[in-house]
Amino acid sequence: MSSTELPPALATTVTPRVGAVRVGDGERLRSVGLPGITLTVRSRPATRKGLPPALYVHGLGGSSQNWSALMPLLDGLVDSEALDLPGFGDSPPPDDGNYSVTAHARAVIRYLDAAERGPVHLFGNSLGGAVTTRVAAVRPDLVRTLTLVSPALPEIRAQRTAWPTALLALPGVAGLFTRLTKDWSAEQRVRGVMALCYGDPGIVTPEGFRHAVEEMERRVALPYFWDAMARSSRGLVNAYTLGGQHGLWRQAERVLAPTLLVYGGRDQLVGYRMAQRAARAFRDSRLLSLPDAGHVAMMEYPETVATAFRELLADAGEQASPSDAGAEG
Repeated sequence: MSSTELPPALATTVTPRVGAVRVGDGERLRSVGLPGITLTVRSRPATRKGLPPALYVHGLGGSSQNWSALMPLLDGLVDSEALDLPGFGDSPPPDDGNYSVTAHARAVIRYLDAAERGPVHLFGNSLGGAVTTRVAAVRPDLVRTLTLVSPALPEIRAQRTAWPTALLALPGVAGLFTRLTKDWSAEQRVRGVMALCYGDPGIVTPEGFRHAVEEMERRVALPYFWDAMARSSRGLVNAYTLGGQHGLWRQAERVLAPTLLVYGGRDQLVGYRMAQRAARAFRDSRLLSLPDAGHVAMMEYPETVATAFRELLADAGEQASPSDAGAEG
């Protein structure tokens, strides 16, 4: 165990139900039990038979809801499912308390193996970008294409606005932050998150803001919320320190799947300057730069991201015609 790792923490036997998770129009939620973990899966019914499967993986502090704006735009193109990683969204903590990038990647792999859905079009944002990069590197048989939105890959000089997230990995910081912010309202917390993650928080609709506040109220009431945040932050920091074949940049070079990279010019968590390094690292990549986007382009500019993904499929020869899809069904 490295000096920056937390000791294992066993999940509580019964995870309290704090409140209902929002399910958007056309979405379904289900719980999937796997060895050591239970995952909540958000899906949209396929519009026709034979569509290739897609799986979406959120970032630190996020959930499968982060993909609800993008998924309907890909109806008729892919069969969409989004995971809540262990300890996030509506998924309870993992039994072993392991929130490392490798453990999160293992959870994704376990789900894909159990569901027999691979190979999939794999999407990842932020922490989910690091996780899906690792999945694509170690299990290329599970990945058709890879789409990374502001992937959390190691930076030598992180932006100052990203330091608070990294500091969350230090022992005691999560507890201190919890005490310092105990009187913050859910509205204050959401405004802070949106100011950090969006290029222009003003694009969020009143309805979207209300839904985010409701979800924040639900999450902060969970007894393991800050523990999951701190341990996942620490897991990401540890992944940044790994060298050799286990290093994330080395694994990026091993990815065989056609890759779409999406970077925002106003991203305060992942440096925009990293876009060109990523484009060089992933061997079969195309880069979408969005100067006005922040850290969550799939939520800020879902139509643009959907269009770029369609182009990725066309270039990769992955789009099946309706007649082909019907034959597969």
